[in-house]
Parts: sequence; structure tokens; C-alpha cells
Amino acid sequence: MRPMTRNFSTVLNSSLLLVSAVVTVMALTAGPASAETVQQGATDDFRAAYATPLDIAEGKRVADGSCARCHGPNGISMAKGVPHLAGQRAVYLHLQLQAYKSGARGKGMMTDAAKFLSDDALIKVAAWYASLDPAQPAPPTKKTPAAVDPSSAGKAAASSCAGCHGDTGISSIPGMPSLAGLDPKYLVAAINAYKGGQRKNDMMMALVAGLGGVDINNIANFYAAQKPGKAQTPAPGNQAAGKAAAAACVACHGEAGGGTGTAPGLAGQDAQYFVAAMRAYKDGSRADPMMKGPAASTGDAVAKDLAAYYASLQPPLPKLAKSLTTADWTQRCDRCHGVNGNSTDPRMPALAAQRAEYLEGILKAFRSGTRKSAAMTAMSQVLTEADVGMLAAHYAQQKARAVVYVQLPARNRP
Repeated sequence: MRPMTRNFSTVLNSSLLLVSAVVTVMALTAGPASAETVQQGATDDFRAAYATPLDIAEGKRVADGSCARCHGPNGISMAKGVPHLAGQRAVYLHLQLQAYKSGARGKGMMTDAAKFLSDDALIKVAAWYASLDPAQPAPPTKKTPAAVDPSSAGKAAASSCAGCHGDTGISSIPGMPSLAGLDPKYLVAAINAYKGGQRKNDMMMALVAGLGGVDINNIANFYAAQKPGKAQTPAPGNQAAGKAAAAACVACHGEAGGGTGTAPGLAGQDAQYFVAAMRAYKDGSRADPMMKGPAASTGDAVAKDLAAYYASLQPPLPKLAKSLTTADWTQRCDRCHGVNGNSTDPRMPALAAQRAEYLEGILKAFRSGTRKSAAMTAMSQVLTEADVGMLAAHYAQQKARAVVYVQLPARNRP
């Protein structure tokens, strides 16, 4: 295989070579020197990639006794929410088993299964599962999340809101807030606050009680995309006095009430709603520690002046991030997890043909922070519920390709 390596992409370091085929072959240079090369600390432990046939046979024996009940006798799970292990990358599996054993991935059934096994046994179990043929792709679903147009779905979901908030989110009823052009993250948080009781309003709590995460995201994105305008309602109060008082609000709500991304835009907002919101922050019927202090020191007269000032301002056009397609998202994921989810990095999990509901659960765990990874948390936090479902369905339907590691003699280096 040596003469062919000039045509192959080098990955990880000079001792790992990738060969593209139905089975991907990763060549590992053998010998004491290479063992030192791959031993790069606890997070880069390649011992599972060097497992011998005897190690793999022993791994099968351990797996039959400790893992097969949940993950299947051949690493193909039949249980909802339990991942396939067959064909998964050995180094990745070993690292995750270590994390379960140490408690780094939380406490549960996997912690109990791993804590009584030695590290040597974990290496052999990982090598056994990596040696198996991976699962077959899941059949295409009749209707994947990607088939739903988010714009149309958002308009449909928001139809029940139009009676109070206006067809395009610009209020014409005193006391009802305008929603057009508000940051979608803020709107999602606000709706969830009504749903969870952090904002107490009987009518709103009843209206949002039946909304799922996908509907909430679609509604927020629909209103965020609408052209904003001033509420068509009266705004009693002293605008000049309100402008002076608004100096204390600029840090969070931006110059001229345009919002900063962490706080909503106030420009053009209905004045009566603004005053009612300040009262709610003050009396605790809206739970928000950031607003409780400012509201507590703001009397009704000042609140009315602030409301009049902000209501007089023209809200800016929303700055919306480009919506990413399935191809856009998978291109980003494939950078680490390999083309179509077939990882060529032994430390990175393969996603191809994995159970869709398991992938959904993992993405949500990274998004919520219950599973820790700086890179995965940053990526998953910008995913909508529809994005999560679409990505899970996409990778579940990809053909998984096994990886075989072949030891080669060490090169003589000058």
C-alpha cells in the first residue's frame, strides 16, 4: 500500500492515511515510535485502534454480558433512543465509555454499565463494536421536516394571533404589543415565558399552551420577517421627558430603541402595552431579574413618558440571518463527521444510518447544555426544531461505511 499513498489525503498526522472505498481503510504505522505518536493524552487515546483479533474477541464476550441487552447482539439497536454501535469509530467509543465511567456524561444506565469495567475492557468493547458491519440506512420518511416551508408554516401558525396583534404584527389595539420585526430569539423566549408561567397573563397562557417548539419557532420567524412600523394607537405622555429618561435604557435596548439582540426593540411599540409591561416587571408577574431593578425605580408617570418617546420612533428594518437549507447544514456537519456522516477521524463519531430519534435527542442535549461540548453547543444553539429533525432524518438515511485500521511498518525518518 505504500506506493499508493501519494494519492491519498493525510489526516490527523503522518501516520494516518485515508483510502476511499466501500470500506474505508485507515493505515496506522506500527512500532514503538508510532505508539508514542498516537498517545497524546486522555483525549487522544488511540489504543482502541490498535486492538488485536484476540482483543476484539474478548470485547465481544464483555459486550454480550454488559451491552447487548440494550444495543443488540450485533450492535444494531432495536430500542427507541438507544444508538447503534456497530461500525462506530473505536477511538470515539472508547472515549465516550471513559466519559460514562467517570460520570462526565452524567449518571444513568450507561454509567452503571461502565463503572465496573476496567479501561482495558472498555478498549476491547469499543474495538469489537467498531469491527462490526454498520446498520442499514433508515427508509425515507413520507414527510421530512425539510419538506415544510417555514414561511408558510409560520404564517399559518400565527393566524390565531392576528386578531390582537394585527395581520403583519403591527398593533392597532391599545394594550396589544406590536410583534413585527422583533428578534426571533426574543419572541421565542417571550412565548415560552408565557407557556412556562414566568409571564402571568391568563389569555396568553391559554393561547400558547398547545404550541410545540416547531410552531413557536415558526411564529417567531414569521413576525421577525415582517416590515415593522409604529403601532397605530394613542401614546399619551411627554416625549421630551421620555427621551431624557431613555438614556438609562440605551445599553440594553439600543440607540433609538432599535434593540441589541439581547433585548427587544422598543421603537414604535404600543404605549399602553409598554406601561403595563413595566408594571408587570415591578410587581413580579413577569419574572426577569434584568428588568426588575429598572422597573422598580420607574414610576407610572416616567413609564408613560418613556412609552410616548419610544412609540414616536420608527422601528428599524430587522436584520435576519440567512435561512440555511439541508445542504447548507449538512455541509457544515460533514466537515467534522465526514461526507454523509461517515467520519474518517477516529475520534469523531459516524452519524450515517444512526437512529434518527437518538440523533435528535443528542442535538437537543447539546443545545440545552446537558451534554457538554463547546463546538457542538455553539452549533446546535442556532438550530430550530425543524432543523434538528431535518438533520437527524438526513443522517439516518445515509449509507454507513465501515472503517478498517491496517498496521504498516514504521517509516525510517531522517
